[in-house]
Amino acid sequence: MYVRPKKHLGQHFLTDLSVARRIAGSLKADRCRSVLEVGCGTGVLTQFLLQRDDIMLYGAEVDRESVAYLHENYPQFSDRLIEGDFLKMDLEKRFPKGVNIIGNFPYNISSQIFFRILAYRDLVPEVVGMVQREVAVRIAEKPGTKDYGILSVFLQAYYDIEYLFTVSEGVFNPPPKVKSAVIRLVRNGVKQLDCDEQLFVKVVKAVFNQRRKTVRNSLRAVFGDFGGEEHDTFPLRPEVLGVDRFVDLTNWVEARLKNRETTNP
Repeated sequence: MYVRPKKHLGQHFLTDLSVARRIAGSLKADRCRSVLEVGCGTGVLTQFLLQRDDIMLYGAEVDRESVAYLHENYPQFSDRLIEGDFLKMDLEKRFPKGVNIIGNFPYNISSQIFFRILAYRDLVPEVVGMVQREVAVRIAEKPGTKDYGILSVFLQAYYDIEYLFTVSEGVFNPPPKVKSAVIRLVRNGVKQLDCDEQLFVKVVKAVFNQRRKTVRNSLRAVFGDFGGEEHDTFPLRPEVLGVDRFVDLTNWVEARLKNRETTNP
């Protein structure tokens, strides 16, 4: 049975077994035995994960043709293969004790997958994913570079991130037009940020949505004028701010907003 890669699903099937073996071996799985492979495709990565006796593998696949192929070629995996969209999956209901995530993530939804993982961060201790290299760089990048952005801040707030290795275009069918990379995320010890987390999200998005402007001007566009008061990050651009400085800025903004409400009831 042949599975046709579908452009609308962002499918680029990995064909190099040595790369698949390396990805499978990159998952530590030392905090949780359950593992969910997102986008199993034709099982190139699945076969090596099934060989590991230290994990219990589950799969999520939205493509019916791929699902049929997996049932035919990996019958021992059939009862743990979930046909459906990972982005709509309730991980808390399916994996109440937690689950690691691994996969050759579809390029067109890779950022959405990471935001979904963030939503379930207390259930996901580890992630190993292959994505477009530019996305991997963005996620792993430290403050002070042009690639550092919203996804960098949000993921680095809750995960320690490693850029593992680069993957060339020629090991896929069809070959993508860009290089890929594999990264590993391991949940850090931050249970909750030392600030209002919803406001933190709003502050980070506010400054990065206008990243060419200074923090002062970006915040003013969203929150209004702060009555002449300034934070020490105001003259800076957002890409130089680490998670801790965003936490501090969020607390500063919250205090000024509360003061505004008190002054102007």
